[in-house]
Amino acid sequence: MRSLVGDLLLARLAQSSTAPARGALNRRLCECIRGAIHDGSLEAGSRLPASRELARELGFSRNTATFVYEQLVAEGYLRAVVGSGTYVRERMPDAAPLAPAPRVSGVPPRRSALSQRGFAAIDQAQASTRQWGAFMPGLPDVTRFPQRQFAGIASRLARTMSPSLMTYSTGGGHAALRESIAQYLRQARSVVCEPQQIIVTEGVQQALDLVVRLLGDAGDAAWVEEPGYWGIRSVLAINGIHMLPVRVDVEGMQLPRAEGRENARFAFVTPSHQYPLGPIMSMARRFDLIDHAMRQGMWIVEDDYDSEFRFTGRPVPSLQGLAPDGPVIYVGTFSKTLYPGLRIAYAVVPSDLGERFHVAHSEFYRGGHLLTQAALAEFMSQGAYAAHIRRMRQIYAGRRSMLVSLVERWLGREWIHPLDTEAGLHVVLTLPDAVDDLAIERELLAGGVIARALSRYFVQAPRERGLVLGFASVPEGEMLQPFERLVRVLRARMRK
Repeated sequence: MRSLVGDLLLARLAQSSTAPARGALNRRLCECIRGAIHDGSLEAGSRLPASRELARELGFSRNTATFVYEQLVAEGYLRAVVGSGTYVRERMPDAAPLAPAPRVSGVPPRRSALSQRGFAAIDQAQASTRQWGAFMPGLPDVTRFPQRQFAGIASRLARTMSPSLMTYSTGGGHAALRESIAQYLRQARSVVCEPQQIIVTEGVQQALDLVVRLLGDAGDAAWVEEPGYWGIRSVLAINGIHMLPVRVDVEGMQLPRAEGRENARFAFVTPSHQYPLGPIMSMARRFDLIDHAMRQGMWIVEDDYDSEFRFTGRPVPSLQGLAPDGPVIYVGTFSKTLYPGLRIAYAVVPSDLGERFHVAHSEFYRGGHLLTQAALAEFMSQGAYAAHIRRMRQIYAGRRSMLVSLVERWLGREWIHPLDTEAGLHVVLTLPDAVDDLAIERELLAGGVIARALSRYFVQAPRERGLVLGFASVPEGEMLQPFERLVRVLRARMRK
């Protein structure tokens, strides 16, 4: 059996010129090793096969392998340790010539053009390269997650792990987790469902993609909230679904007038806490949307992303609970309640679609991570999940109160968006239309402060200007300094 180094060198030799003249074989092998060292394929300090072993793997004489090693030792690329072997030097030789990149004859240069779907997906990309720090929106305090307790459950399960936990997921996710999710949703969110209606996915994006793939066709249209969750745009774009932005007011999505409603296959809504502005969809609009969907063959996709964190008043029940047999797909996630890296979300579909969604999920994504799902199921059944939410609700309420007080003290209450509600993990600041919130976002990021420009959440003009500030991952004692930085940038921009 060949070593990895042997496989690497054989591949590179195959890409270089064939039928070498006398002495060219030595040069070619030297160039291949030099090139692999230059581009990092052979890491500094890594051990190479013995000359006898390398000669056997490559089909050369040992004299050739010995000559090449001695040559590269003399050039300073390798070092020979008596009784130990030959190693790549930690430091490159001074003024080392770069080996030319191997070229494959007859193959045209790789083109950089993407497919139309690829361009559409990249064009809609909004994900930040920074995912931690003040004031990153939508990020819970992952340091508060009871990691030791969860890891203990996972470790115990791993010691007696059955083969079923080590294979692909074919039933919409681990059965025990689907049971735990169903029980939790019935109690906490008034969702009417059974475990077979639940599909466990790797994040909300996968859940949304599965829904759009199975229930929509290229050329269909979708109502999306304006402003709204930016993550849905790439899912719709890559699946060929046309977006129809629908404005949001104090009652949530403003449904178009009956006589002017353009037919759409989907309506994507966040009725319990509109993202990002915060209003709750009124009961009248909920029933109006359900009635329209049932008459027109529309699917309502309810994204219930952070409903657990409401700090005043009663919990807001799900829209799905108003029409359990209706055209509503309920989507939830553990990213806000536990931590995003867990990569577990779920969709609740009507009972007659459960089996089809299970099959499609297995076919499209080949789900796995069943050990993690099993651990989460036990974590929930022990009551630890509900206890963690109660604990974090108190913590987040204090942090929201702190951020709001800073806004009121340094800027004024009028800077908080009028549609803001005391819920969720972020606060929205409103800015004058003449202020470039994208420029403010860039300037803040350069100074180590994260905020998202509100205009990013709009599909079309007119776009409101503002800043979306997450508070959940920032302890009260660490808010003042980044907030002062934010105020300085705002005031400087307002004077321009």
